[in-house]
Amino acid sequence: MIRREFLVRTLSAAVASLFARDVFAQHSMHSMHGMSGMDDMKDMPGMSPDHAAHSHAAPSAGNLAPESALPAGAPLAAFRKLANESSEPGVFRATLVAQSVRRQLMPGHSTALWLYGDAAQGSIVGPLIDVREGDTVEIRFVNRLPQPSTIHWHGLPVPPDQDGNPTNPIAPGATHVYRFTLPRGSAGTYWYHPHPHMMTAEQVFRGLAGPIIVRAADDPLAAFPERHLFFSDLKLASDASVAPNDMMDWMNGREGQFVLVNGARRPRLTVAQDERWRLWNGCSARYLRLSFGNEQTFTQVGTDGGLLDKPRDGLTELLLAPGERAEIVVRAGAQPSTAVLTAAVHDRRKMTMTEGRSLPADPAKALADVRFEPRPSAARAVPPTLRPIAPLLSSADTAAGKVPRKSVVFEEAMDMKSMHRPGAMMSALPPGMKFMINGATFDPLRIALTSRAGEVEIWSIENRTDMDHPFHLHGTQFQVIGRELDGAKTTEPYLAWRDTVNVQRGETVRIATVQRDAGERMFHCHILEHEDLGMMATLKVV
Repeated sequence: MIRREFLVRTLSAAVASLFARDVFAQHSMHSMHGMSGMDDMKDMPGMSPDHAAHSHAAPSAGNLAPESALPAGAPLAAFRKLANESSEPGVFRATLVAQSVRRQLMPGHSTALWLYGDAAQGSIVGPLIDVREGDTVEIRFVNRLPQPSTIHWHGLPVPPDQDGNPTNPIAPGATHVYRFTLPRGSAGTYWYHPHPHMMTAEQVFRGLAGPIIVRAADDPLAAFPERHLFFSDLKLASDASVAPNDMMDWMNGREGQFVLVNGARRPRLTVAQDERWRLWNGCSARYLRLSFGNEQTFTQVGTDGGLLDKPRDGLTELLLAPGERAEIVVRAGAQPSTAVLTAAVHDRRKMTMTEGRSLPADPAKALADVRFEPRPSAARAVPPTLRPIAPLLSSADTAAGKVPRKSVVFEEAMDMKSMHRPGAMMSALPPGMKFMINGATFDPLRIALTSRAGEVEIWSIENRTDMDHPFHLHGTQFQVIGRELDGAKTTEPYLAWRDTVNVQRGETVRIATVQRDAGERMFHCHILEHEDLGMMATLKVV
């Protein structure tokens, strides 16, 4: 049964109705009734986390900046690139610093961001880590933030003690070296971001995230020119400060008024020949149903964990949940033309304060302007087979019923009395909200599930909440094998390696997965506010 569990039902219908109308107004007038950002004291290295939390809890009032406040139309920015300090073949050694940086994003104003690397100029997206299968990677992380932090290597098959889990925080002012070797078969499109519990959402929305590409020696698409598009959200007050989360951000996940591509609003790009695009959804909560409009097609060639076995031709849209990545081939075409890369309407059933009601879906949003100017010999053929992918389980294995199974249930609970309490909207963390897995919020001392290293399992991820949630599993890739919604069962139409999958409300998604290393792994909702509020748990691999 799909339901929101209200812990307190004694409030009058009149109060609930008034509050719901206020929430709807807040959603529709978001650009006019925001809160200004945290003061600059929070960005000073050495400032205590307690003081930072207090600054977050008591922001000064102000309006959100209009969407036109950020300039648009500049050429698509290239990533900064993390320099390899090693001259040894097969070794990538680098230093990555997380620090406060002031950048002028709105004309005449500076914004205090938290960014990775030397980010005084260039894209505000973290620098690209470009490595190869078989490389030994050694990243020296320097934390110059006023909060503990980690680096989580999202999707990469790294040892548990190198994965940047929330149980291994790096203190302000401290340094930590992450070391791991990338196995054969790990080529793909990944990313990195912080993962300290209760602080992940803030650190990401203030700017801490960056792309990773792991390359294969035998890449069948190596001849295609590459285009990189990293999507992120930014929510700014009218004074250009980063606005804190409000109640609706915590409830539904933060969506800023600006959707950035490589750190800029609505850039332009020119496609002169068929290109391979790598796409990252680095937003905290925004779903991206990507489309060029006008029924213009493209070909999907990869997912989170690298290339598909066979390309998916003739697509007109592709949904990327928060945390997901994809690779597509975009055709230059035969004649000059233009298109707008758009996040089309996707209704993920964002919640209100009234049981059984949802906010309307957000309208379509233009992301980038694309001009197609094909030149002679612009076309390239995509191979009919990209790489072999063996199913983790055969149909006989599944039918025999001997495969170990795990159950993950997304749940929520809303204490309406606490949420209506005077001053609740101004709290650093919202009172009365609980986002849970298997009936419990995250406890770093509790092991929720136990698996055996090397043993293939079937996991069922069931969503009993009122909205969509993207499920993410650390330490491995998985294969989606089937879904069930409203009593209808469907098999996944293509074979792929993934580490993040959307689960619609009322849906159960079944995956086949295997962990290779003993240790503790996280699994959680990748709406970062929900993760911080408890929709996360620990898997122990023995």
